[in-house]
Amino acid sequence: MSEGIGREFMKKTQYKFMKPSGQSRGFPPPPLELEYDKSLSTIHLPSPSSISVREMNLRTVIERRESIRKYSSESMSLEELSWLLWCTQGVKEVGHVTLRNVPSAGARHAFETFLLVNNVKNLEPGLYRYLALKHELITINSEPDIAERLTEACLKQSHVRNSAVTFFWVAIVDRMKYRYGERGYRYLHLDAGHVCQNLYLAAENINCGVCAIAAFEDKALNSALNVDGENQFVIYLGTVGKKR
Repeated sequence: MSEGIGREFMKKTQYKFMKPSGQSRGFPPPPLELEYDKSLSTIHLPSPSSISVREMNLRTVIERRESIRKYSSESMSLEELSWLLWCTQGVKEVGHVTLRNVPSAGARHAFETFLLVNNVKNLEPGLYRYLALKHELITINSEPDIAERLTEACLKQSHVRNSAVTFFWVAIVDRMKYRYGERGYRYLHLDAGHVCQNLYLAAENINCGVCAIAAFEDKALNSALNVDGENQFVIYLGTVGKKR
């Protein structure tokens, strides 16, 4: 019986098969953030220091955490969205790497956050990207059918379009492989879990529920987000909305 793809992946990403990484060979590192059109206007988010959320005991937050697929019709505020972004990918310090509010292998932080906004006050529905270094948003796609396209690519899971906002985490492979080579693919998936868990916990402070999603049609979803599917690809997503 031949080995399955999963077993082969785990085998071929063992250290004994690793070649020298770009970092070990002295190559320059990839950018800390994807480029974007600087001529486009950005949307300022409430400063993390000004965000006010209810205080909750950590034990309470952990024990209340659950996956929720059905949400109320109540809108999320821009301050609440800012809180979720700060907790999941917020940048605390910038140097040759970024230090953020989630752990990442080697502080590589190889994700870009895309947002399908459905029901957020003072934000038009559409697809946005989070500019973590500036704590701002930029509009990516405001076409009327973008929510349907993304929902279709997520195997028609209706909570993608019925959420207040859906988070899409896009892995930038070179950012992780620069230090870890092929083994970096393992760390991308581990880091995705760190980020999504922070989303679950942070959502409790603002009376929101989350549902993590790993079931999607890769090609269709990457195409809808305009990423190439190889060097940049969707690795995980999570829907968020006010609890009923």
